[in-house]
Amino acid sequence: MPDGREPRHLFVLDTNVLMHDPSALFRFKEHDLFIPMVVLEELDAAKKGLSEVARNVRQASRFLDDLMHGADKASIDAGLPLRPPFHGDQEGPGPTGRLFFQTRHLPLDLPESLPGRTPDNAILATALALQQGQDRRPVTLVSKDINLRIKAAVLGVHAEDYSNDQVLDDVRLLYSGARPLPADFWERHAQDLESWQEEGRAFYRLRGPDLANGYPGGFFYEEGEGGLEARILRREADGSLIIERIQDYGNPRHAVWGITARNREQNFALNLLMDPELDFVTLVGAAGTGKTLLTLAAGLAQVLDQNLYREIVMTRVTVPVGEDIGFLPGTEEEKMTPWMGALMDNLEVLTETEGGEWGRAATNDLIRKRVQVRSLNFMRGRTFLNKYLILDEAQNLTPKQMKTLITRAGPGTKVVCLGNIAQIDTPYLTETSSGLTYVVDRFKEWPHSGHVTLRRGERSRLADFASERL
Repeated sequence: MPDGREPRHLFVLDTNVLMHDPSALFRFKEHDLFIPMVVLEELDAAKKGLSEVARNVRQASRFLDDLMHGADKASIDAGLPLRPPFHGDQEGPGPTGRLFFQTRHLPLDLPESLPGRTPDNAILATALALQQGQDRRPVTLVSKDINLRIKAAVLGVHAEDYSNDQVLDDVRLLYSGARPLPADFWERHAQDLESWQEEGRAFYRLRGPDLANGYPGGFFYEEGEGGLEARILRREADGSLIIERIQDYGNPRHAVWGITARNREQNFALNLLMDPELDFVTLVGAAGTGKTLLTLAAGLAQVLDQNLYREIVMTRVTVPVGEDIGFLPGTEEEKMTPWMGALMDNLEVLTETEGGEWGRAATNDLIRKRVQVRSLNFMRGRTFLNKYLILDEAQNLTPKQMKTLITRAGPGTKVVCLGNIAQIDTPYLTETSSGLTYVVDRFKEWPHSGHVTLRRGERSRLADFASERL
């Protein structure tokens, strides 16, 4: 271009981008968007229902309707200004692009190697025709569909994933909740260290550049037996950190509902779960690391022994079936029972420590009255008061769904999110765009939250070997 600036890109949107994030219309800054007619047809076909996808489609349609309000045919052909109807999470007014619809016939000639008139092929043919017709203007197809991006690359059309929903560029950058202290830390900071005790609790004040990435609710530890294990309580105005030596839940004297921590990360997790000052806790780890067992043990101890909460409410995403839960017979709790195998298995472990058959029967009867199983389908509009709320399989939630669920928490409620971001079953969600990754990153600086990544499996030697070798 004469002024040396890069040309404005033309992005062709696939239907699944708007199904995933309706606000994607306003995420391309000064660049222009093109929506093929087949995308509008697919949006129209998917607008009915109570699913998250249907709600997103209806919101996308409302955005499009607002953009077209008062526009005539000439204005539509010239491109509609992409002015967002909201400003909460926008970076600033800045330049905006234009929205173009497919208002004229485009030659949809696909190579013989790509037969069929499927919607994906029609979108691909539209992008190919635009690319051949644009003068010095880059055309990019944006899709969440990996296979469509592969086909586009084969045909010479530049294609990209929609990345605005990604929390991190690389999941390895995700906050783990715990970090080791350097081997020479105490030698270098002996002059700055302050320590004191209050009511039998040991506190320390630490300073130094090594602590720049320490967040409230996180942990510092020394490698080796008997090393310091401490939780960060807060960061002071001068940059120093106030940390507290944690409780040792690996000691049988401090067992939680008969459960003791078997490794360092499990001990960190129990310290978070048993702290009533923390309203939000996230536990991430592979199968067998003890996420559900630790969470239930802490919940039963605080509900039945300490009376901190009225009851435990557990829910999870019913992704594997892919159908509405209503086809199962019975009440809401009975319909959720097939999905709660992990709950039942762990409750069996927690109750088998009670003495005798009568003791186990009485404990099971009490637990059934204080542990409720609920479906995600009916969470909208609810408010949970003084509850211990467990969101299992949280990696399958979108950031929007996660916000909907966490905002159900009323006064006195503790929310615990469990998941394994390496096992995502929801279409178009990845490790970097999962709702679980989203909340871990967004809550890490909040002093009333905590996070731990559990790394060591404790299920059995068979499970550990299979996890490593298969």
